[in-house]
Amino acid sequence: MAGYGDLPVIEGMRYACNGGKRLRAFLVMESARLHDVPDAVSVQAAAAIEALHAYSLVHDDLPCMDDDDLRRGQPTVHVKWDDATAVLVGDALQTLAFDLIAGMEAEADVRIGLVASLAKASGAEGMVLGQAQDIAAETAQVPLTLDQIMELQRNKTGALIRWSAEAGARMGRADIAPLRAYAQALGLAFQIADDILDVEGDAQTAGKRLQKDADAGKATFVSLLGLDAAKARAKSLVEEADAALTPYGNKAENLREAARFVISRDK
Repeated sequence: MAGYGDLPVIEGMRYACNGGKRLRAFLVMESARLHDVPDAVSVQAAAAIEALHAYSLVHDDLPCMDDDDLRRGQPTVHVKWDDATAVLVGDALQTLAFDLIAGMEAEADVRIGLVASLAKASGAEGMVLGQAQDIAAETAQVPLTLDQIMELQRNKTGALIRWSAEAGARMGRADIAPLRAYAQALGLAFQIADDILDVEGDAQTAGKRLQKDADAGKATFVSLLGLDAAKARAKSLVEEADAALTPYGNKAENLREAARFVISRDK
C-alpha cells in the first residue's frame, strides 16, 4: 500500500482497526502458545482475524444493516467518510485477512487449513449466515425462540471466536476438539454478556449505542431468560469453558482468565 496512504480507503482501514478488546487475536496467540507455536508465527493469524472482524463491524454498521453511528467510542466509518468508502474499507480488510495468513511463516498445509477454515467460519456457513439470520429476525412475525437465538449467535458471533481458539491447534497440528468446546462455551457467554450490557451498561463506557434490541422488539437472552437467569447461564458457560481446558493443565490459565473476563467486562 506504499504511496496510497492518503487515500480514504487506506486511512479508513487503519481507523477501523483501532481500539476494541482484541479478544480474537488474544485467543489465536494463547491457543498457539499451548502448542509451542512461536509468537512470530501466530501474530500473523492474530492480525488476520482482527482485520476480518473489523471488516464485519464496518459493514454491520452501515445504514442498510444495523445503521450505527458509533463504534468503539468513535464515529463509524460510513459516518466519518461515506457509505461507499465504508464498503471498500470492509472489502479491503476482508481480503487483507487472507493475505496475512497466506504470507505466514508456516508450512503450506497449515496455511491452507487456516485459510479454508476461516473462509468457512466467516462466510455463508458461519458469520454471514448469522448476520442474515439476524436481519430476518428483525422482520419476523414471531420472535425467535431461545434455541433459534443460540443458533444465530453460534454463527454471527461464535464462528469467529471458535476459529480464533482453534487456530493454535491447527498451527500445531493438534486435536482441535478441546479448544472448540472451550470456544463454543466462551462465544455463547460472550453474547449473553453483550445482551446483559445492552440492558445494564453505560453507552459512553461501551462506546456504542445500547438497548437497540429492546427498542426494536427483538428477542434476546435477557428478554427470554430474565436478567438473573441470563447472568447465571453466562457463569455456567464460563465453568464449561474452564472444564474444556483440563487437558492443558496450568498452561491454559490465561484462556481461563479470558473466559472470566468475558462476563465481567463493561464494554
